[in-house]
Amino acid sequence: MLKSSMSSNKMLSLNECRKPSMKMLAAFSLDTAPLSAEARALAEREIRETPEQVQKSLTELRQLLEEKNELTYKDTDEYLTIFLRPTHFYAESAYNLMKRLATFKEKNEKIVANPLPREEKKLFTENNVVNVLVDRDQKNRRVLIINMGSAWDPKSLNSEQLFKVLYLIQIASLVEEETQVRGAVIIIDFHGLSTKQVMAMSPSFAMTLLLYIQEAMPLRMKEVHIVRQPFLFNMVWPMFKQFVGEKLKKRLFFHGNKMSSLHKHLDANMLPEDYGGKKPKLNYSSADWYPVLQDLQSYIADWNTYGLKK
Repeated sequence: MLKSSMSSNKMLSLNECRKPSMKMLAAFSLDTAPLSAEARALAEREIRETPEQVQKSLTELRQLLEEKNELTYKDTDEYLTIFLRPTHFYAESAYNLMKRLATFKEKNEKIVANPLPREEKKLFTENNVVNVLVDRDQKNRRVLIINMGSAWDPKSLNSEQLFKVLYLIQIASLVEEETQVRGAVIIIDFHGLSTKQVMAMSPSFAMTLLLYIQEAMPLRMKEVHIVRQPFLFNMVWPMFKQFVGEKLKKRLFFHGNKMSSLHKHLDANMLPEDYGGKKPKLNYSSADWYPVLQDLQSYIADWNTYGLKK
């Protein structure tokens, strides 16, 4: 059973995290099951994940970690696999990803040095900026919603705190093997964008966010969809565009208010009414997901210890 850090100081392994508590049996829960047969086939086809390749890559990655002696990462199979999956089981690429993440953490220590769900509760329970759809998309990928328009009050949640929320949610998603393999999709909703939000989106925020997504995030980012962006968005986009690399450009889509355009990528049957889908209108927020993060307190605390050796 998942244990809250309130009752134990023991650091949880991923396997322990995959044993669901009663809280996580509701709609707001992580998928703690092993990879499905379909996901295993997808992993073999897309990222070279076969039993033989896995063992070969794990051995090579451990050798790199030992030889270079720069990082403080765990070297258990389950943790190393987190970095091998987005790098298609190329050990050197996985090591470089680990080092980029460690370097990012050091450079952005103020934001991501040691974020913990218990200490950041208000960011999740008193704001409705970041949400995760209960329903996965037609490819069984997790769908993250970021409300960057009128739903975002920068006085209540500044840009650094917003990044911290995204960072914690991403760490939690790594508990799901299915998400490690299938990746995630982001919908950024700019409905009601005003100068208040525009002023809060500084070049440093844009650079930090996109640097993390493109260089340091150990998760397969499959698509980013921009929806309901008003004319004012044209003031914001150039600031972000300068940091968007070629790979992300190919996965970035702009839809405006044309939900039929979004549905070419995300099946309407799996989307809420808010985005022209056939699922009920969203009536939940990050506050409903917060108990899941709370259950991962010790796991996240453990994750926070990894990085560059001092």
